[in-house]
Amino acid sequence: MIMNRKFLTFLLILPVLFIHTRCNQGGGTTGALGASNAAEKVYIAPGEKDKYYAFMSGGYSGQVSVYGLPSGRLFRVIPVFSQDPEKGYGYNEETKPMLMTTYGFIPWDDAHHPKLSQTNGVHDGKFLFINGNNTPRIARIDLTTFETTEIIQIPNSAGCHASPYPTENTEYLVAGTRFSVPIPQEDVPINSYKENFKGTFTFISGGQEHGAMDIAFQILVPGYDYDLAHSGKGVSHGWSFFTSYNVEEENTLLEKTASQYDKDYIAAVNWKKAEEYIEQGKFREMPAEYYHNVYSDRTHSATSEIKKSVKVLIPEECPGMVYYLPTPKSPHGVDVSPTGEYIVGSGKLSADLTVHSFEKMIQAIEDEKFDEVIDGIPVLNYDAVLAGVVQQPGLGPLHTEFDGRGNAYTTFFISSEVVKWSLETYEVLDRQPSYYSVGHLMIPGGGSAKPWENGEYLVALNKITKDRYLPTGPELAHSAQLYDISGDKMQLLLDFPTIGEPHYAQAIPASILAENQVQAFPLEENEHPYAAVRESETKVERTGNEVHVYMTTIRSHFAPDNIEGIKAGDKVYFHVTNLEQDWDVPHGFAVLGNNNAELLIMPGQTETLVWEPQNTGVYPFYCTDFCSALHQEMQGYIRVSPPESDIKLTWGLGDEVFGE
Repeated sequence: MIMNRKFLTFLLILPVLFIHTRCNQGGGTTGALGASNAAEKVYIAPGEKDKYYAFMSGGYSGQVSVYGLPSGRLFRVIPVFSQDPEKGYGYNEETKPMLMTTYGFIPWDDAHHPKLSQTNGVHDGKFLFINGNNTPRIARIDLTTFETTEIIQIPNSAGCHASPYPTENTEYLVAGTRFSVPIPQEDVPINSYKENFKGTFTFISGGQEHGAMDIAFQILVPGYDYDLAHSGKGVSHGWSFFTSYNVEEENTLLEKTASQYDKDYIAAVNWKKAEEYIEQGKFREMPAEYYHNVYSDRTHSATSEIKKSVKVLIPEECPGMVYYLPTPKSPHGVDVSPTGEYIVGSGKLSADLTVHSFEKMIQAIEDEKFDEVIDGIPVLNYDAVLAGVVQQPGLGPLHTEFDGRGNAYTTFFISSEVVKWSLETYEVLDRQPSYYSVGHLMIPGGGSAKPWENGEYLVALNKITKDRYLPTGPELAHSAQLYDISGDKMQLLLDFPTIGEPHYAQAIPASILAENQVQAFPLEENEHPYAAVRESETKVERTGNEVHVYMTTIRSHFAPDNIEGIKAGDKVYFHVTNLEQDWDVPHGFAVLGNNNAELLIMPGQTETLVWEPQNTGVYPFYCTDFCSALHQEMQGYIRVSPPESDIKLTWGLGDEVFGE
C-alpha cells in the first residue's frame, strides 16, 4: 500500500517536473504544454481555411509563392519574371512578350519585395506588385486570377532593389536604383565613379488601373547606392523615403571603403512638389528605351510596347523636392509607422536604432537647419529631425513593422532575433530568437496604415536554417517562422520551409480576396485571334511551312484528335481552347518531342504551343492535367510525313474527317 501511494505521488508530480524542465530561459514554453498550445493556434482542420493569404517573394527564382496563415501551407507559385513549365508561362506564345526587355528576352530575375495595392493607406486586395532587381522591372499580379498581367521596365536604373513601394493610394510605385551607373550609359573608366555615376528615383503611375503603368518621372540624384524605400502615409502622405549607403561614392571593396563616414542618408522625396515641377515643365525629356508588357484576359495574350523617353527632374533646378536625413551608417530598411509620423532607419553598423520624426523634419526644413547642400539637396541636421533612439536593442538591425498598438518590431540579422519595442518610450519590451540570420519580417498590414487585427501574427523570414529541417545536401531549405504577437510576449508557433530565397512578404485577410476569385473565363468574351469557342470552329490551316491548328479541349477529348499532312520541318502552332466553364477544370496539352513546356489552359482560355517536328512518324499528344476519370483516354495522333510528300492536310474527330 505504501509503495502504491509513492508511485501515485510520482505519477502526479511527473508532468509538472517535465514541464518545468522544458521551459526556456526567455519564459516561452517549449515543452509538451507549449508545443500543444502552439499547435492549436496553427492547426487548420480538414475542410477549414486559413485566415490570411501570405505572398512571399521567390528571390532568385523570380516568382511569388502564396502561403496560408497560420498553417504555413503552400497554395500556389505565381511565375512573374521566370518561365514556369507547370503553367506554360514564358513558354507559350501568349506570355512570351511578358519577359521582353531592351536586353532581349529575359526569363529570370531576382524578385524581392511583394507589395499590395493601397487605398487610404490600407491594403485593398486588388493587385500585388513585385520588383525585378537584376533587370530593373516592376510587375503587377491581378489578385482575382493570381496571374502576372503587367510588367514595366525601368530605364536609367541598375539594381531595382528599393521598390515597388506604393504611395498611400497607389498613386505611384516608387523605385530607387541600387547601383549608381553613368546616366545616360556610356563607356567611362570605373574609377571615374565620383565624376560620372548617378542614381535615380523612379515614380511609376497607373498602379490602380490594369495596363496603365508608366514612368511618370525620374529624379536624378548623387551616385550613392539606394537600398530600400517606403512611402509616407497619414501626416507624411506625399513623401517617399529611400535609404542610401556608400555616400563616400567608392567603387571597390565597399565593405571597407563605403563605411568611412559616421552617417549615411535617408532621402526624403516630396513627390507632391515633384508633380508641381512636372506641371510647370521644369523637367528634361531624356531619351530612354524601355518595355511595357501587358496581358489581357480577353485576348488571353500579352503585347509589348517600346517607349522612347522619360521626364527627368534635377534637384538643383527643383528646390524643396529632395532632402537628406542623416542616419547611422549602412542603413538597410526604412520603415514608416501607421500614422506616418515616425521614420525608422536601420543602420546595420550601429549599436542603436534611430527613429526620425516627420513633424520635426518639416520644422527643420522650414527653419533651414541644413548642415550642407549636396547637388542641390539639403542635408538636414541630425538632432533636429531625431525623434528618439532605441539603445542597444541588438546587432545588425534590418527591418521594422508595426502592430497598430504602439509597438514596433525589428529584425536583427547578426544576433538572429526579433525585438519588440515601444514607439512611445523607445524601450525594448520583448525579444525572441529566430533561426537563423533573420532578414525581413512581416506583420499582416504591418507596413500600412492599418495592421490587421492590431498585430495578430508576425512572420520572420530567415536566411539560414542549419539544424531546423531534414538536410538536403549542401543547400538547406529556407525558412519562415510564425510568431503570435497578440499578447505582451511573443510566442513562436511554427517553422515552415519556403521556396528560396524569401526576402519579404505581405499578408491580407483571406476574406478580402477569396470572394473575388475568377472561376472561369466566359467563352463569349474570348477575343483570342485563334480561339475556337465550339467544336464546329476547329480547323487546321497551312501557309507555307506554317500550320495553325484551331483545337478545343473538353472532358474527355480533343477536337480534332487525328491530324495528317504535317511535314517534317513544319512550324506547327497548336491554339488550344478549353471549352469548360466549370471552376477548377484546367486541361493540359503536350505533344511528343515538344521542346518548350506543356500548356495548362484554364476554363474558357486559349493558349498556344509551337512544335517543330524534324522527323517523320506518328506522334501522340495528350492532356497533361488530370481532369476526369477518362483523363488517360484524352489523347490524339499527328502524322508527320517527309517534306516532299503529297499527303493532304486532314483532320478529324470520330467519323468526321475534314481537309483542305
